[in-house]
Amino acid sequence: MSILDSLAQQAGKIANDVQGSLRRARVEGERRLLQRQHRAALEELGERAYELVRSGVLPDGPLAAEVASVEAKLMELEAKVVEIEGLRTAEPQPGASRPGPATTAADEPAAPSAGAGPGWEAADRFFRTGS
Repeated sequence: MSILDSLAQQAGKIANDVQGSLRRARVEGERRLLQRQHRAALEELGERAYELVRSGVLPDGPLAAEVASVEAKLMELEAKVVEIEGLRTAEPQPGASRPGPATTAADEPAAPSAGAGPGWEAADRFFRTGS
């Protein structure tokens, strides 16, 4: 076998390996896309189920723990928003003197207020009855 035949054979093998790798990469990309679409569909299902439980269409019994978890996270998010706003208002303005330690709404326990967002009333009831 001549050197040219050997090189042609090796080049053909490399080309086949590259094509196989490209096919695997394409299929892996399609699999990752399908996984993202699946997670998005589950997220939509969860949001819809949560809405139906909150509106009373679905009984909350089988989903009580999950609903409580969602509402607890909503409360934590709201508390962080309040904390962030408190930190923004406590930041000194350029050229202003730095005041002493300030207390913000985030320093005090969060209490439900009118229009505080979905889940506040239920979460408040949950934590008051749970303790």
